[in-house]
Amino acid sequence: MGVSGSGKSTVAAILAGQLGWDLQEGDDLHPKTNVDKMAAGIALTDDDRWPWLDRVADWIRDHTMARVPGIITCSALKRVYRDRLRGEHVVFVHIAGSKDSIGKRLAARTDHFMPTSLLDSQFATLEPPDRDENALEVAIGRKPADEAAEIIRRLHLHPETGPSAPGSTDAADQDEHGLLVMLRAELSDEDVDAVAQSIEEVSGVVAVRRYVADPGGRAAGRVPATV
Repeated sequence: MGVSGSGKSTVAAILAGQLGWDLQEGDDLHPKTNVDKMAAGIALTDDDRWPWLDRVADWIRDHTMARVPGIITCSALKRVYRDRLRGEHVVFVHIAGSKDSIGKRLAARTDHFMPTSLLDSQFATLEPPDRDENALEVAIGRKPADEAAEIIRRLHLHPETGPSAPGSTDAADQDEHGLLVMLRAELSDEDVDAVAQSIEEVSGVVAVRRYVADPGGRAAGRVPATV
């Protein structure tokens, strides 16, 4: 959770890849009317957000009921929004930073419908999680891989091991390509490069850089299983 530009999608993608969990980009669940309003610089109202939050809640509920771990990105700015999403096995991870630092990030993005003009309204709406909520805060300002590592450590999670895990030294390059094919559809080139760099740092997979430089290569038609 967190305001637009905080890096939720990048950190979530790294976590999903390392843990082998399902990943859903919450912004993709917005109805078109919401996307059009935000693209026009019009802040969403609560009435706009409720149907979207219900879609996010449905995704969470489906996974928890099936006992399938997953990560979904969602701004979840107000406590009342999080009330719509929370459950016994739901943990909110707040990717937090100053308005100035996030504003600089947002200004550099060209792939997202959220204009920088709406950042003030997002910070005005933001209600950081209270102590009685099942949540943790992670500060921005480091490599996304370092932020992901902090989340794994603080939540006592266990990255996957084996030939298809991003941290494995013998990972098949097609598995790394499969991960990045999905990321390229959802993230900017800059964010994909950040994920690719973090994977290469822990795995030494040269193929990651080949794919980023050649998005039309042999892996372009490969689709990963939900992650």
